[in-house]
Amino acid sequence: MTTTLRPTEPLQHNVDGTRSRRYQVCVNSRPVGSIHLGTSAAFGDRMARILDVRIDEPDRRRGRGTVAVLAAEEVARSWGCRQIETTVGTEAGKAGDAGAALRLFEALGYVHRNRGMEKPLGEVPPELPAGSLEHPMGAAEFEAWLAHESEDYARVWIERGVPEAEAYARSRHDHERLLPHGLATEDMLFSVLEHEGVRVGTLWVSLQDGKAFVFDVEADGAHRGRGHGRTLMLLAERQAIAAGRRLLGLNVFVGNTPAERLYESLGYETTRYSLYKDLL
Repeated sequence: MTTTLRPTEPLQHNVDGTRSRRYQVCVNSRPVGSIHLGTSAAFGDRMARILDVRIDEPDRRRGRGTVAVLAAEEVARSWGCRQIETTVGTEAGKAGDAGAALRLFEALGYVHRNRGMEKPLGEVPPELPAGSLEHPMGAAEFEAWLAHESEDYARVWIERGVPEAEAYARSRHDHERLLPHGLATEDMLFSVLEHEGVRVGTLWVSLQDGKAFVFDVEADGAHRGRGHGRTLMLLAERQAIAAGRRLLGLNVFVGNTPAERLYESLGYETTRYSLYKDLL
């Protein structure tokens, strides 16, 4: 039997500069599922994205998804892409589907890049440890923090194999998109944590519809290993609860073991996995 992809729409050229196309997954011309392939807004045509892949229940566990993904990789190569990525969600009630999807992509050589995590929050904000206080960033503090954070963010991508020029372009793209008005951007909270009068770290929290999200949390180098990262996360919970949000999310790159252990110890659970593969 032959598994092929059949386009169901013309190639789409989207307003954000990406392109995408939807396909039927067919076995001997019989539709058995669908796949949606696109490119990355941040990395352009260098990076393809499997936006969605679905195989109908009667045809699952028969290799259809594997062949469909391999076919999508060939399409991505024809677009000039050098890498492909995808996201696997872990929604409640779909743990089996998530596990099967992860095994499929891992078997095809996809590597874990990062994962999203979330924590439900209660009504009562946690107390900060004695001697720990926070204050909103001032303009000068923000400019210094933004330069440092933008550099660190680019370096994270460089360490994961993204060419330097593209990593810095991604950093600019993401910060311009998220912070169009800098420190004054609506629903963005920037804080400095002090302990016994000494600055020990910084926090960036976004207030989103129905939840909050930690975009950046960092204990200053000279003060790491002393529990200030945990205090910063407690501060994020306080800010989210004060703003009426009852869910707090974050992203952590695979290999950042101290951060992963901290978030797990605080009750965060994984909601999605992001994986990628080089297209040779």
